[in-house]
Amino acid sequence: KLCGYLNKLGIKGPIKTWKSRWFFYDENKCRLLYYRTAQDINPLGSIDLSSASFDCKMENGEGIFEIRTPSRVFTLKAISKQAMMYWLQQLQMRRWEFCNTQSRFSVGSSQLVNEPVAGRTNVVDNEDFLPLVKTPTEAVGLKAASLPAPQTSTALQNISLKHPWTEIQNTVYNICGSKQLWGSNGNVFSFDEFQEHPENVDEKQEAEVEAGCADKEGALEDGRMEPRLNWIRKARWMNSGFPGFEELSREKNSVDKVSVLQQQILTLTEEVKSQKELVKLLHKALEAAQQEKRVSSMYLTAAEDKDRLELVRHKVRQIADLTSRLEALEQEKKELEQILTLRDSHIQELKEHVQLLMEKNHAKQEVIMALTEQMARELSDPLQEANTITVETLYKQQEEIEHLKDDIDAYKTQNQFLNSEIHQVTRLWTSVAENEKALLMKCACLQARNCQMESKYLTVLRKLQEAVPGLPSSHAELVKNLIQEALQWDVKEEAEEGFNLNPVSEYDEYGFMTVPDYEIEDWKLLAKIQALEIKSNKLRSQEIVEKPLRDRWNSIGELNPSAELKSLIRSGIPVEHRQRVWRWMVSRHCSPVPGHYQRLLEQSRSTEHPACRQIELDLPRTLTNNKHFSSPTSQLIPKLRRVLLAFSWHNPAIGYCQGLNRLAAVALLVLEDEESAFWCLVYIVENLMPADYYSDTLITSQVDQRVFKDFLSEKLPRLMAHFEQYRIDVSLITFNWFLVAFVDSLVSDILLRVWDAFLYEGTKVIFRYALAIFKYNEEEILRIHDSVEIYQYLRFFTRMIVDGRKLMNIAFNDLNPFPMKLLRNRRSMHREELEAELCELEQIKAAYVKERAEQGP
Repeated sequence: KLCGYLNKLGIKGPIKTWKSRWFFYDENKCRLLYYRTAQDINPLGSIDLSSASFDCKMENGEGIFEIRTPSRVFTLKAISKQAMMYWLQQLQMRRWEFCNTQSRFSVGSSQLVNEPVAGRTNVVDNEDFLPLVKTPTEAVGLKAASLPAPQTSTALQNISLKHPWTEIQNTVYNICGSKQLWGSNGNVFSFDEFQEHPENVDEKQEAEVEAGCADKEGALEDGRMEPRLNWIRKARWMNSGFPGFEELSREKNSVDKVSVLQQQILTLTEEVKSQKELVKLLHKALEAAQQEKRVSSMYLTAAEDKDRLELVRHKVRQIADLTSRLEALEQEKKELEQILTLRDSHIQELKEHVQLLMEKNHAKQEVIMALTEQMARELSDPLQEANTITVETLYKQQEEIEHLKDDIDAYKTQNQFLNSEIHQVTRLWTSVAENEKALLMKCACLQARNCQMESKYLTVLRKLQEAVPGLPSSHAELVKNLIQEALQWDVKEEAEEGFNLNPVSEYDEYGFMTVPDYEIEDWKLLAKIQALEIKSNKLRSQEIVEKPLRDRWNSIGELNPSAELKSLIRSGIPVEHRQRVWRWMVSRHCSPVPGHYQRLLEQSRSTEHPACRQIELDLPRTLTNNKHFSSPTSQLIPKLRRVLLAFSWHNPAIGYCQGLNRLAAVALLVLEDEESAFWCLVYIVENLMPADYYSDTLITSQVDQRVFKDFLSEKLPRLMAHFEQYRIDVSLITFNWFLVAFVDSLVSDILLRVWDAFLYEGTKVIFRYALAIFKYNEEEILRIHDSVEIYQYLRFFTRMIVDGRKLMNIAFNDLNPFPMKLLRNRRSMHREELEAELCELEQIKAAYVKERAEQGP
């Protein structure tokens, strides 16, 4: 048991006092309870050690250390440095055991958490900063409980004024316990009265019984308590049902048993002496009573009144004699007191005279010493004087060195303890952080499941909304009310209800709206479903996917083309690395020319470009779902204008084409610098995309649509047959995908992942993702059997894709093989066909014009 007496610093305003307290460690709750004495039943307070730290500063004094809790700092003082270090080391060990035990059972195993928490931090490092301190039995533990409690200067100083009711309860308990010790028969050697109460007692009562003997032995030494009571209370301690006593007895060796028996012999010897003194007093009293009895018997046995009168006279004479003797003694006493007073006054006069003589003698000696020293200084040579001074200086320096060595030893011990404290607190913090991480993962999984359930519920409501025209009026009204209630769910209400682990904000890191704002009333429920799906996917992928991916990116230093880098880019570049990686990809194939961009800007300011008017018309229509472009006063609007004008002068063959504004806007959002965005646009148009992709005829764009239809027929034959059955021309939907690389088609998170791979691998990525989008929604499209409904679904179905990981796996795994050579061959073939068709159309057009001209007006 970790228990013992410590001094606790009590602060009352400016007054600071040390108060002796009995401290006891409660291992069930990792608390340090403190009492006024070891006999008290109710604690005065407790110190929570589970979240506390320990500190010792040598400058505070020997044996003083601190326990720092989040709410308060407790200053304690042990009787010695060894006792202080023992307390600190034991408290560290108990705190570690408790926190380690808590970490094993705080987070249970769950299928939602992939990695178990229990067992991760179940062992302590073998690294010992501080050697194990030997137990000071005189200060702590069970043996310390048998020693007397530390005494204060005044009895009231040790009383706690903060806890008067507890003090009263403890005092009443101690008084009642003292009265019960004597029993009803008063037999000193009867132990029947001291059997333990059948009720269970707590650990503090155990400590009280242990320490019960301490105060009693102290009382014996001070002579404040009779030996009989001391023996009785020792008997109570020996016969009480203290839980640790049997275990302690088993562990004692023969030497301990002999010492206990010797102590009992001493106690019995003192008891016998006291009994003998009592018998002597009783004998004297008995003799006086017998003498009185004999005189009374003689008086009663006298036959005549004369004899009785003689006895009375004899007694009277005795009384008179004793009275005269008493008066004589009183007179003698007064005379002696007068003589003593005279002698005292004479002695006082002699003392004063002696003191005067001593002072004169001392003054003479001082004069003699001063003269002697002066003479010695005059007679001694300077070298001897210097040697004397040097010896004194060396002596002082040696003393100072010894003091410094003691200080160094003390600081070494302090440093060792503080190192161990820092090490253990760091490990505890790591353990708590791991537990918190596991709990957050578990909470994220639960919230993801909750979002999925809400999404399914809203999907059911949407299906019912579509079937409202065929439902009875009461059912239709009920469905309408449920939909209105679902639409009123708000993030603020969720925050008020409880903990919101990973809320979906209105805008993402680049300013894109995370939830679409559909103007059609019937589609608002669809937006709500999409918001829940986005939140569910973020919660599920936050710790399981995103964090490991971010760790892999953090480990990459210099960027070099490799299969690993290609895989990482396909998985998506984290926000904090995306700008750096995009700049690297652009600079690999398109080396920026210094000053070129500034010259283009000067040219655009001096000369108006023919495409300037079209650019001004397209600026307000650029990324309307992004807060950085939704307002005409946005700071990025002027930057976008300058980038587009510079490109129109840089590439006169293209000038400006609708769609370039969106490409440049995405580059601005990620790269932030307009010159970097300009070179990114140049890289996309002149390096990644085939020639004539953005020309007036858009011939290469049309070629890619035919190539895409071929791939769609090969990879998704059922879906292509379904489109042909209802005469759906997918190029009406996909043409814009290819022209602007899915900008304004996919949600921002997936869009930027597509762009990551697109900038690294080229246009093949666009084909992969376009096919993956149709594969993702294939079953939904096949269930629609009306051409108008299919077109309506294809208008917004890309916005319903929220699982970017699933889409990526379809694009780069399910659609393999996808060789670039095949793509080039298909492009070449369809380009020849398209050019032949265009040539034929030109011939037909020329023939028609010629025919119209021949016919005349």
